[in-house]
Amino acid sequence: MTVRELQDEIFKLKRDTDTCILAHSYMAEEICEIADFCGDSYALSVKAKTAPNKNVIMCGVRFMAETVKMLSPQKRVYLANPSAGCPMAEQFGREEIEAVKKLYPDYAVVAYINTTAQLKTIADVCVTSSSVVKICKALPQKNILFIPDINLGSFVKAQVPEKNFKLLSGGCPTHARMDEEDVLAAKREHPNALFLVHPECRPSVVKHADYVGSTSGITDFAKASAAKEFIIGTENAIVQHLQFACPDKKFYPLSKDLVCHNMRVTTLADVYDCLRGVGGEEILMEEGLRAAAVKCIEKMIEYGG
Repeated sequence: MTVRELQDEIFKLKRDTDTCILAHSYMAEEICEIADFCGDSYALSVKAKTAPNKNVIMCGVRFMAETVKMLSPQKRVYLANPSAGCPMAEQFGREEIEAVKKLYPDYAVVAYINTTAQLKTIADVCVTSSSVVKICKALPQKNILFIPDINLGSFVKAQVPEKNFKLLSGGCPTHARMDEEDVLAAKREHPNALFLVHPECRPSVVKHADYVGSTSGITDFAKASAAKEFIIGTENAIVQHLQFACPDKKFYPLSKDLVCHNMRVTTLADVYDCLRGVGGEEILMEEGLRAAAVKCIEKMIEYGG
């Protein structure tokens, strides 16, 4: 089958199986085209909650599918490719963070959405890259243990100087791969381009940005801007999506190496096989774990996240 033919089969199958398809922004364009919703991880889980479908397929990584299940326990949730994990979400175990908590007992644990369900059970509040500054400012606690991303944590620390932050040496290996020389090289090559960057990048990269924000924030900024050229400092799929969305503008990757292999492992054929019941993995979660993990997300909503 051609890509178009495979997409047509997927459209038919998702109607026949009452399935909602979610695609993270880092998915390839041909997957985003067959999705009911495309965007950042938490926004997708909220969309799934309000969708009428009884089945949900996540085209993303495991913690994203877990978050969908946490918010929609009555639905059957599937991860399109079972091998799609997130090194940042999985780099710390619950026992490790519990040990750190004992060292800093008066610190509130703020967990990035990019964490496992197990880690969320010991967090005081969850945050997204777009809500983290607002929520950290709103927290009544002055002391914050931020997990797991040291780069996002450093960005927030600079924005919220009135709080005390304890940061751990974790983070996204894809974003952390970029350094200041990558930025300077890209700016030399494209001197008229604005630099839009994700806060998961190193501080030495972020300091050169014209805009810092989530993938959705970067996309919205580029679409609304009067500028015509942009260097994109996040996963290179965003470059492709923006090229389709804004053909009158130019988009350049910060580096050809800004690629998340966990995100790219999911293919259109994986979605097709999942819909046919011969692929994918259903996300099953014991109710006690789900109820404990979702509390930090409910707290995020309470603080306006």
